[in-house]
Amino acid sequence: MELLECGDEKKVIKYVDLFCGIGGFRLAVNQVSEGYNFKSICVFSSDIDGDAQTVYRENFGDLPEGDITKIPAEMIPHHHLLLAGFPCQPFSICGDLKGFEDTRGTLFFDIARILESKKPYTFVLENVKQLLVHQQGQTLNVIIKSLQKLGYYVNHKILNALDFGLPQKRERIFIVGCLDPIPFIWPNSTRPFKPLQEILETQVSSSYYASEQIRKNRLAKYEGKFYNEPTIWHENKAGHISAYPYSCAMRAGASYNYLLVNGERRLTEREMLRLQGFPDSFKLVGSYSASRKLVGNSVAIPCVSAVIRSLFDAVEKFKP
Repeated sequence: MELLECGDEKKVIKYVDLFCGIGGFRLAVNQVSEGYNFKSICVFSSDIDGDAQTVYRENFGDLPEGDITKIPAEMIPHHHLLLAGFPCQPFSICGDLKGFEDTRGTLFFDIARILESKKPYTFVLENVKQLLVHQQGQTLNVIIKSLQKLGYYVNHKILNALDFGLPQKRERIFIVGCLDPIPFIWPNSTRPFKPLQEILETQVSSSYYASEQIRKNRLAKYEGKFYNEPTIWHENKAGHISAYPYSCAMRAGASYNYLLVNGERRLTEREMLRLQGFPDSFKLVGSYSASRKLVGNSVAIPCVSAVIRSLFDAVEKFKP
């Protein structure tokens, strides 16, 4: 079994985009494939969120299928690569760390049944870093052993978007698997992240500004360093205020004011997309609330691209 198949003009890689959200994984694999002169074809996408489906179709022309639990694996086309940023809330601190006790946590097993049925050559999964220590590592152990029983050689590592050029401290666990013992090496980028000046918009509507009371409250509680450059202020669940020349991780379900640019205003939709590495050509449709949720649930594209690039390199070097 191979990662690629012959096309008319280029080598072709077919992939599925599960829990696709607004398409961060799709953008990443398409970008990387172009660099290798591959033709990448998304043969199936799925997400239960109607807002995500709308944005995905607006940008890619495909309407994702809905609830993956209702879709038989036999209905999914043949593919070489499976991509899935499966729901993270069951394993996150903000989601109360319920794991497999949360019905969303069991969605991993829908990935497993598709892998078992379709046997794609390789896969890339993504989730919150807390998955590494959830239930003292037992949850991740179940996941890894399940994948190994299906015949996959599996690697996992936590990567931070800050190390891949984005001004967002977003640590996520990536799980990579392949049916062959390829010489996979994790990307180890330490390039400087973009300054916030390159992310922030210069003209912002007054509707994004927090109330004077909220701004005063933030300033009164802040005890950290003041910078001579733009910062993003973050309030955690305990009420502690921090400010850095980068953003803390965007979250789908946080309060409207947990991240404030210079302690004053909320991020615009375009700024949120830029913090995840989306190009300015990417379109968002729908309300501000829906956009916050969708972008917060998405992936840091440079991280995903780096992992896929390392995966392609390892497959190319593998000699059975």
